[in-house]
Amino acid sequence: MNRIALVGDRSPAVRAHHRIPALLDVLRDDEDIDVYWIPTRDAEDPAALRGFDGIWLVPGSPYRSPEGGVTAAQAARLGGIPFLGTCGGFQHAMLEFARHACGFTGARHAEYAEGEEEDADDLIVELACSLAGHEAAVEVAPGSLIERLVGASRTVERYHCSYGIADAHLQLLSAHGMRFTGRDESGAVRAAELPDHPFYLATLFQPELAGDGTDTHPIIRGFVAAASAAQASRSVRTSMA
Repeated sequence: MNRIALVGDRSPAVRAHHRIPALLDVLRDDEDIDVYWIPTRDAEDPAALRGFDGIWLVPGSPYRSPEGGVTAAQAARLGGIPFLGTCGGFQHAMLEFARHACGFTGARHAEYAEGEEEDADDLIVELACSLAGHEAAVEVAPGSLIERLVGASRTVERYHCSYGIADAHLQLLSAHGMRFTGRDESGAVRAAELPDHPFYLATLFQPELAGDGTDTHPIIRGFVAAASAAQASRSVRTSMA
């Protein structure tokens, strides 16, 4: 059984929270999937994430526990667990990487610092123009995971977010191994991945909002396939133990 954790605070007000389980249901004809919702407060304890073959850090920011989101991203990154982070998941994955892989321990998300002055530690900042409800082109890097998944050098994707990564900190993350593989037509980062990980992809856009809900985006299909491969590998190791 391919066990996938959806880490986020499930809410009827978040459209993605309706779409994601439905899209995974579509894949059940080809994949043996078992889906579990893990609230961000529960995800603060790494034990809550053990035994999963894939972790999807879902939209719905601000999370009830931003630390839970960060912990989920860290568990996937260090544990080699296939990881997908979309919208708020992208934002918290970048926070985790900055804090724990780059030594930028004070990295902040400006959404949690409302009313405070802008700070040099703001890694995730309010976008000059909100992308909520927008659809736009994304140029993808040659040879990247995302290019392999979408099968093209350009894709048109949907958004529902108002925060993104600060340009001032891109070089730091890049120097420690984060590859920025999706950008909009102005050059702003829209996707990131870790090349040495079995499957680690974070997108500011939301592939779960593509289409009419009956066909699953290739990024989601790729994530589920990677989780299935991880489950099969784990089963082999267990049988040989």
